[in-house]
Amino acid sequence: MHDRWGFNTKAIHGAGGTHALKAVSPPIYETTTFRYDTVEEGAALGVDRGEGYYYTRWGNPTTAALEERVALLEGGEMAIATGSGMGAISTVILGLLRTGDHLVAPRATYQAAHELFAQILPRYGIEATLIDTVDVEAYEAALRPQTRILYIETPNNPLLDITDIAGVVRLAHGHGALAVADNTFASPYNQNPLVLGADVVVHSATKYLGGHADVTAGIMVGRRDLLLALRPHFRIHGPVLDPFAAWLVLRGIKTLGLRMERHNANALTLARALAAHPKVERVHYPGLPEHPGHRIAHRQMRGFGGMLSVEVTGGIAAGARVVEALRTALLAVSLGSVETLVTHPASTTSVGIPAADRARAGIREGLIRVSVGIEDVEDLVDDFTHALQAA
Repeated sequence: MHDRWGFNTKAIHGAGGTHALKAVSPPIYETTTFRYDTVEEGAALGVDRGEGYYYTRWGNPTTAALEERVALLEGGEMAIATGSGMGAISTVILGLLRTGDHLVAPRATYQAAHELFAQILPRYGIEATLIDTVDVEAYEAALRPQTRILYIETPNNPLLDITDIAGVVRLAHGHGALAVADNTFASPYNQNPLVLGADVVVHSATKYLGGHADVTAGIMVGRRDLLLALRPHFRIHGPVLDPFAAWLVLRGIKTLGLRMERHNANALTLARALAAHPKVERVHYPGLPEHPGHRIAHRQMRGFGGMLSVEVTGGIAAGARVVEALRTALLAVSLGSVETLVTHPASTTSVGIPAADRARAGIREGLIRVSVGIEDVEDLVDDFTHALQAA
């Protein structure tokens, strides 16, 4: 039946059925270990061949419920939940690459992912080429015989650049490589990279999936064969998700569609208002027709998301005055919550990226990143208007 359900019905009911003791809300199995009846049963569970649960680092019923729900929403065969978004990204990248392999990724990407590619992978003898633009031609120019992963982040952080997912997937598969996509900014409501051919999708579930700034989590979704191959790496590195955290993300997912509708609508309204303001030099938002990735975003996304970036006249000093003058929006890192959050990437969310790399990627010193919440949009427009006037 769930094949015919819409997004919100799937988000609430999953694949259908009830939980233990007919509970409407899934139980929280806050346990580290599970009893088994025979040595033979325990041996099978220990090598991932038995039915049931063994140890929460191996798997947990609450976490499994979250994995099934996200796999359903993303159109994947299997998912593995982790304790953070970087737990998911690191498990995928380090689990799929070997010494001598090569990866291609955008230079403008999530700070910790950038550090993984630029600083950690070389220690394992893995090379990464970081491209300045996110078009298919840039990926193609960076290919080597040893390239094994083309990494996509679209919309990317913090410039909201748009990558043609299907185009990069075709390029990757034609080269014998895999396409891995970070879908955090879009969420499964707005975009499904697996449907466009990507092999693995990763999320920081801390963001839109959880949606309330009260849980840290991550998840990887994709083909069963790839995810099964990643399970041993996950268990050894140990980025396990606590069952209560899994339950919090599950609870957040039930309202994901409703929240994303509001995030999308508020961000578009605020982007239009800011673009018309005389003290704003540029607004980066794929929902605006003048955005260079608008046509691709319109083709591959159902909504343009709740993230935007704005460059104000006066550079870094003016940008600082604007964010400090906001009263409804909060000056805080992270994104995807019901509250509107603003950051100054050059000093916070992208500070781990060298200044030269930030400049090459187009992350200007005065750029302000806005995670648009679900407040009344008139209050947000007023807040940013007053802050710009104060600056």
